[in-house]
Amino acid sequence: MRVGVLTGGGDCPGLNAVIRAIVRKGVQEYGYGFIGFRDGWHGPLEGDTVRLDIPAVRGILPRGGTILGSSRTNPLTTEGGVRRLKENLASHGVDALIVIGGEDTLGVAAELHARHGVPCVGVPKTIDNDLSGTDYTFGFDTAVNIATEAIDRLHTTAESHMRVLVVEVMGRHTGWIALHSGLAGGANVILIPEQRFDVDQVCAWVRSRFTIRYAPIVVVAEGAMPRDGDLVLKDGTLDSFGHVRLSGIGEWLAKEIERRTGKEARTTVLGHVQRGGTPSAFDRWLATRFGLHAIEAVRDGDFGKMVALKGTRIVRVEIADAVAAVKTVDPADYQEAAVFFG
Repeated sequence: MRVGVLTGGGDCPGLNAVIRAIVRKGVQEYGYGFIGFRDGWHGPLEGDTVRLDIPAVRGILPRGGTILGSSRTNPLTTEGGVRRLKENLASHGVDALIVIGGEDTLGVAAELHARHGVPCVGVPKTIDNDLSGTDYTFGFDTAVNIATEAIDRLHTTAESHMRVLVVEVMGRHTGWIALHSGLAGGANVILIPEQRFDVDQVCAWVRSRFTIRYAPIVVVAEGAMPRDGDLVLKDGTLDSFGHVRLSGIGEWLAKEIERRTGKEARTTVLGHVQRGGTPSAFDRWLATRFGLHAIEAVRDGDFGKMVALKGTRIVRVEIADAVAAVKTVDPADYQEAAVFFG
């Protein structure tokens, strides 16, 4: 059997650990051959491949990013895309495809399997931790650790200058990174997409913090919205999956806080640093286990499934179910953090 592997969407710590586990187990235990497709769905769409064997995956466990490259290419919206993809898979002798990605990348895999008969197994990847069907996605733990360290460092400069520091973290639809890093980092306000915020209330918390001579840290997810406003966009362009580019809620909020409270406010946008660099120990562990179980699903012919973490066990769920709805922050979890606001 020959198995194709691709990584799609945003890069993420742990991708290389998945690739390594798939190839090591597939070659050593099952005698499979592998082919890597470059740059997400662009690879099978254009027939762009790389060698993928045991020598190719040596030493990649601690490396961030992906040796296969990634993109947001969508073959379902490309003219003749499905036909070209299937022809390229056939010409390279690919019997099964392991797809490592988030909601968009796995959504394509679900469609290709259900409607076009492409044998796919999914591996969940997103630093946002917003995929249904799995307790955690790899990359999330690393992103939270990076954001928490940044918040820890910003406390000292905020208090030295007695100014408000607004920290913008990733999170288009959900506030998992903001909530976890904000709580772990001792933020005084946490704002997430699931809960529209009142700017006046935020300013009240800021004023309250200054009364005890401690400068506040406000953590805001990029998709958070004020009660009487909308998303802050970088521009009006859309990617191939129809997503707008978000940017600027942190800067907008800092200006509003400064204008309404008279306190100096500055913004730090963590951006892509959250998903770059070496993966945490937890993400290496989880990504490796996902890879081992993904190749087992291929061996079993259990296609249309995604490997997932439930408790401490790796299970299989339908890809279509995993991408059907976004996993959002429970209001009760957010209310726990609210004890520390102000």
